[in-house]
Amino acid sequence: QVQLVESGGGLVQAGGSLRLSCVVSGNIFVPEAMAWYRQIPEKERELVAATTRDSITNYADSVKGRFFISRDNAKNMGYLQMNSLKPEDTAVYYCNAEIRGPHGGVFSYWGQGTQVTVSS
Repeated sequence: QVQLVESGGGLVQAGGSLRLSCVVSGNIFVPEAMAWYRQIPEKERELVAATTRDSITNYADSVKGRFFISRDNAKNMGYLQMNSLKPEDTAVYYCNAEIRGPHGGVFSYWGQGTQVTVSS
């Protein structure tokens, strides 16, 4: 069974940095895409950054130039480097992976989320 586990969240002052990690297990194929989303209470989950298997990336406008997504296919890991953090970056951050199934199709998997809190 495919599982995603995030780590690296925490409390940081504005202007600081955090690095989130996501380990994928139980998959046969390398994820087609990996992404990070975030969510605050009573708001919809929003895409923060995404990367394809070939490391083509895209970012939400609000994080461009501050956040950087990467992945290590050999280690089955994804990362989100977050710099120059702002209080409005406070949210639960979720890792997402789209992985091809053994019998076809592509399935979307989510981690349990990790809290990031940025104090002013």
